[in-house]
Amino acid sequence: MYFIIFILFFILQRLSELYIARKNEKWLLEQGAVQYGQSHYPFIVALHTLFIVSIIVEYILRGGPAINWLFLVIFIIILSFKFWALSSLGKYWNTKIYRIPGVYPVKKGPYKFLKHPNYMEVVCEIAIIPLVFHLYYTAIIFTILNAIMLTVRITAENKVWEV
Repeated sequence: MYFIIFILFFILQRLSELYIARKNEKWLLEQGAVQYGQSHYPFIVALHTLFIVSIIVEYILRGGPAINWLFLVIFIIILSFKFWALSSLGKYWNTKIYRIPGVYPVKKGPYKFLKHPNYMEVVCEIAIIPLVFHLYYTAIIFTILNAIMLTVRITAENKVWEV
Protein backbone atom coordinates (compact mmCIF):
# COMPACT_ATOMS: atom_id res chain seq x y z
CA MET A 1 0.00 0.00 0.00
CA TYR A 2 2.83 2.42 0.82
CA PHE A 3 4.33 1.84 -2.62
CA ILE A 4 1.09 2.65 -4.44
CA ILE A 5 0.67 5.88 -2.47
CA PHE A 6 4.31 6.80 -3.01
CA ILE A 7 4.40 6.08 -6.75
CA LEU A 8 1.10 7.88 -7.36
CA PHE A 9 2.39 10.89 -5.43
CA PHE A 10 5.62 10.83 -7.43
CA ILE A 11 3.80 10.58 -10.78
CA LEU A 12 1.41 13.39 -9.80
CA GLN A 13 4.36 15.50 -8.71
CA ARG A 14 6.07 14.98 -12.08
CA LEU A 15 2.85 15.73 -13.98
CA SER A 16 2.34 18.92 -11.98
CA GLU A 17 5.89 19.97 -12.84
CA LEU A 18 5.12 19.42 -16.54
CA TYR A 19 1.96 21.50 -16.16
CA ILE A 20 3.90 24.35 -14.52
CA ALA A 21 6.62 24.08 -17.16
CA ARG A 22 3.99 24.35 -19.91
CA LYS A 23 2.48 27.47 -18.30
CA ASN A 24 5.94 28.98 -17.85
CA GLU A 25 6.87 28.07 -21.42
CA LYS A 26 3.89 30.03 -22.72
CA TRP A 27 4.91 33.06 -20.64
CA LEU A 28 8.57 32.76 -21.69
CA LEU A 29 7.64 32.64 -25.37
CA GLU A 30 5.40 35.69 -24.91
CA GLN A 31 8.48 37.48 -23.52
CA GLY A 32 10.46 36.58 -26.64
CA ALA A 33 12.40 33.66 -25.18
CA VAL A 34 14.48 31.47 -27.46
CA GLN A 35 14.66 27.71 -26.88
CA TYR A 36 17.99 25.86 -26.86
CA GLY A 37 19.01 22.22 -26.49
CA GLN A 38 16.01 20.80 -28.31
CA SER A 39 17.98 17.82 -29.64
CA HIS A 40 18.61 16.32 -26.20
CA TYR A 41 15.21 17.09 -24.65
CA PRO A 42 13.46 13.90 -25.91
CA PHE A 43 16.21 11.88 -24.18
CA ILE A 44 15.49 13.66 -20.89
CA VAL A 45 11.79 12.85 -21.24
CA ALA A 46 12.61 9.21 -22.06
CA LEU A 47 15.02 8.95 -19.12
CA HIS A 48 12.49 10.23 -16.59
CA THR A 49 9.67 8.12 -18.04
CA LEU A 50 11.79 4.97 -17.99
CA PHE A 51 12.88 5.84 -14.46
CA ILE A 52 9.27 5.59 -13.27
CA VAL A 53 8.71 2.40 -15.26
CA SER A 54 11.89 0.90 -13.81
CA ILE A 55 10.82 1.73 -10.26
CA ILE A 56 7.50 -0.06 -10.79
CA VAL A 57 9.01 -3.07 -12.58
CA GLU A 58 11.83 -3.59 -10.08
CA TYR A 59 9.40 -3.25 -7.18
CA ILE A 60 7.19 -5.97 -8.66
CA LEU A 61 10.12 -8.24 -9.57
CA ARG A 62 11.56 -7.94 -6.06
CA GLY A 63 8.24 -9.00 -4.55
CA GLY A 64 7.25 -5.66 -3.06
CA PRO A 65 10.08 -4.78 -0.68
CA ALA A 66 9.28 -2.84 2.48
CA ILE A 67 9.53 0.91 2.73
CA ASN A 68 12.72 2.44 4.09
CA TRP A 69 11.54 5.29 6.30
CA LEU A 70 14.96 6.95 6.49
CA PHE A 71 15.16 7.32 2.71
CA LEU A 72 11.57 8.57 2.64
CA VAL A 73 12.54 11.35 5.06
CA ILE A 74 15.62 12.14 2.94
CA PHE A 75 13.39 12.29 -0.16
CA ILE A 76 11.05 14.76 1.59
CA ILE A 77 14.04 16.95 2.50
CA ILE A 78 15.24 16.80 -1.11
CA LEU A 79 11.74 17.69 -2.28
CA SER A 80 11.75 20.72 0.02
CA PHE A 81 15.01 21.86 -1.55
CA LYS A 82 13.48 21.34 -5.00
CA PHE A 83 10.50 23.55 -4.16
CA TRP A 84 12.90 26.25 -2.93
CA ALA A 85 14.96 26.07 -6.13
CA LEU A 86 11.95 26.08 -8.45
CA SER A 87 10.13 28.84 -6.60
CA SER A 88 13.31 30.93 -6.72
CA LEU A 89 13.22 30.73 -10.51
CA GLY A 90 9.50 31.49 -10.64
CA LYS A 91 8.23 31.86 -14.22
CA TYR A 92 11.75 31.32 -15.54
CA TRP A 93 11.77 27.67 -14.46
CA ASN A 94 11.21 25.12 -17.18
CA THR A 95 12.09 21.57 -18.13
CA LYS A 96 13.43 22.99 -21.39
CA ILE A 97 16.19 25.55 -21.83
CA TYR A 98 14.86 29.03 -22.58
CA ARG A 99 16.51 32.40 -22.51
CA ILE A 100 14.87 35.76 -22.92
CA PRO A 101 17.33 38.03 -24.78
CA GLY A 102 18.88 40.56 -22.40
CA VAL A 103 17.80 38.66 -19.27
CA TYR A 104 20.47 37.17 -17.04
CA PRO A 105 20.34 34.11 -14.76
CA VAL A 106 18.36 34.32 -11.52
CA LYS A 107 20.64 34.90 -8.52
CA LYS A 108 18.32 34.35 -5.55
CA GLY A 109 17.47 31.45 -3.29
CA PRO A 110 19.91 28.57 -3.76
CA TYR A 111 21.06 30.18 -7.03
CA LYS A 112 22.99 32.71 -4.91
CA PHE A 113 25.26 29.89 -3.78
CA LEU A 114 25.13 27.24 -6.50
CA LYS A 115 25.19 27.43 -10.29
CA HIS A 116 22.80 24.52 -10.91
CA PRO A 117 20.96 23.69 -7.66
CA ASN A 118 18.01 22.14 -9.46
CA TYR A 119 20.28 19.64 -11.22
CA MET A 120 21.99 18.87 -7.93
CA GLU A 121 18.54 18.12 -6.55
CA VAL A 122 17.69 15.89 -9.53
CA VAL A 123 20.91 13.90 -8.98
CA CYS A 124 19.87 13.29 -5.37
CA GLU A 125 16.29 12.49 -6.34
CA ILE A 126 17.27 9.88 -8.96
CA ALA A 127 19.57 8.18 -6.44
CA ILE A 128 17.27 8.36 -3.40
CA ILE A 129 13.77 7.70 -4.74
CA PRO A 130 14.41 4.02 -5.63
CA LEU A 131 16.10 3.49 -2.27
CA VAL A 132 12.83 4.33 -0.50
CA PHE A 133 11.85 0.77 -1.52
CA HIS A 134 15.31 -0.87 -1.72
CA LEU A 135 15.37 -0.74 -5.54
CA TYR A 136 19.13 -0.83 -5.94
CA TYR A 137 19.30 -1.65 -9.66
CA THR A 138 17.12 1.30 -10.59
CA ALA A 139 19.11 3.58 -8.29
CA ILE A 140 22.47 2.58 -9.79
CA ILE A 141 21.47 2.38 -13.45
CA PHE A 142 19.52 5.63 -13.51
CA THR A 143 22.10 7.52 -11.45
CA ILE A 144 24.65 6.66 -14.15
CA LEU A 145 22.28 7.46 -17.03
CA ASN A 146 21.24 10.71 -15.36
CA ALA A 147 24.90 11.72 -14.90
CA ILE A 148 25.48 11.22 -18.62
CA MET A 149 22.34 13.18 -19.49
CA LEU A 150 23.14 16.01 -17.11
CA THR A 151 26.60 16.34 -18.61
CA VAL A 152 24.94 17.06 -21.95
CA ARG A 153 22.26 19.27 -20.41
CA ILE A 154 24.53 21.40 -18.23
CA THR A 155 27.01 21.87 -21.09
CA ALA A 156 24.17 23.13 -23.31
CA GLU A 157 22.77 25.37 -20.58
CA ASN A 158 26.18 26.85 -19.74
CA LYS A 159 26.68 27.79 -23.40
CA VAL A 160 23.33 29.57 -23.45
CA TRP A 161 24.22 31.66 -20.40
CA GLU A 162 27.77 32.59 -21.44
CA VAL A 163 27.89 36.36 -21.49
